[in-house]
Amino acid sequence: MNACTYVIFGSTGNLTREKLMPALYRLEADGRLEKDTVIVASGRRPWDHNRWIEEARGMLEQNLVNKLDEKVWSRFKERLYFCEGDLRNEDMYPHLRSFLQDNESFPGNIAFYMAILPSDYGQVIAHLHKNGLLDEQSGWKRVVIEKPFGYDLESAQGLHTQISKYLREDQVFRIDHYLGKSTVQNVLVFRFANVLMEPLWNRNYIDHVQILHSEDIGVGSRAGFYDRTGALRDMIQSHLLQVLTLVAMEPPVSMDSEDLRNEKVKVLKSIRPIAPGAVHAHSFRAQYTSGNVGGKTVQGYLDEENVPSESTTETYAALKLYIDNWRWRGVPFYLRTGKRLAEKRFLVSICFKEPPKQFFSNGHMREMLPNWLLMSIQPDELLRLEMSVKEPGLEMKTQQTSLDACIVGREDEPNDAYAELLLDVMKDDRSLFLRYDEVEYAWQIVDPVLRVWATERDFIPTYQAGTWGPKGSRRIFDTDGLMWRHSLEPTN
Repeated sequence: MNACTYVIFGSTGNLTREKLMPALYRLEADGRLEKDTVIVASGRRPWDHNRWIEEARGMLEQNLVNKLDEKVWSRFKERLYFCEGDLRNEDMYPHLRSFLQDNESFPGNIAFYMAILPSDYGQVIAHLHKNGLLDEQSGWKRVVIEKPFGYDLESAQGLHTQISKYLREDQVFRIDHYLGKSTVQNVLVFRFANVLMEPLWNRNYIDHVQILHSEDIGVGSRAGFYDRTGALRDMIQSHLLQVLTLVAMEPPVSMDSEDLRNEKVKVLKSIRPIAPGAVHAHSFRAQYTSGNVGGKTVQGYLDEENVPSESTTETYAALKLYIDNWRWRGVPFYLRTGKRLAEKRFLVSICFKEPPKQFFSNGHMREMLPNWLLMSIQPDELLRLEMSVKEPGLEMKTQQTSLDACIVGREDEPNDAYAELLLDVMKDDRSLFLRYDEVEYAWQIVDPVLRVWATERDFIPTYQAGTWGPKGSRRIFDTDGLMWRHSLEPTN
């Protein structure tokens, strides 16, 4: 890995404050940054170098899990620089070019991180190209783009056409920070490094799969953005579909980034299209009202600041998908996300088929529960296998027990997803970044649902904040009596 110059556009925003600076600091603490690597923050604030150092320290003190280490900070602050400029002003780019080129200690390898509005991506990249900042004569040039990549299929295609005029696909790093979380990566290890699971990982043994991402917070300061986006675009189109591909993909030829991404694309291509007439059978949306979360009364979505009083934007979305290939034919995948739910959790729940009931026909036998494999990503990082065992005693009664494999202990600090992904950009490891065809196929999956929902603006179901969402969402289940799995505890 070579040293590089990390240029952060949008350096005074929440993403930089809460994620990027703490992540880069952690890389410094772990000794993962090359000696000559520098970090150049770009923003409109009229700050000099000393003011930026003060601001950066404040960001770290506010957002680090552990206390700031003064020895690490003394090394880290030597890497920090600030270049004032407005990205929407063309005069800013010649100034940035001079700032980068005139300082001979700055590495010629440059990563541009777009911590800015998605609507500005194309314009900024065009200006970088016009001013020679993407020229690779003095080193590689890479651009990191945050989601969302487009607003729908058509806009994603248009954005790709725009930026591909100036960048090769291998220069574009479309970041999905959930793919950097250790449990998500561990899905690959669990599946492909343990041969005992492979014979069971198919339609013959798995009944269905649930992927849940829940938040107990509301939209907060993101209300303006969120009301234009909604839960389906914000979470399912990107994060949850990516996790689905890791759960469902075939073993890649190797763990090389292209081999891995090829298999993910095959999954997305195999997902059965949702016809307009089938949208309501495959999807459900709702919006939170006032309720109680964590012992506190919270307001409903329509009462949030900057949310229109007549908004029908969904804060809860559930989607049923089928993968029409040999391994998964007929197995439903249920994806669900929502804000102001009972708790924060990211959970993959794999339900195995029930055993033949006639084998356990004794009248004293309790109803057998299916085996579950649970992959918890947040807040716990663990794998859990639920099994039935005999209760102690003379009678033939069963109880549910579990086998846990904790990935992060309680005393450990969890790995930071952004730190791993920022490091991967420098290493040119694209395995956990999205290739454009992944983005396009993902939009093709959700676009029919978005189109139908866009025509239904008169009414949206609601759910009380602090609950697990509307009971009506169970209508998308194929089997009567099926329940949403939202906890590490047994369902019954």
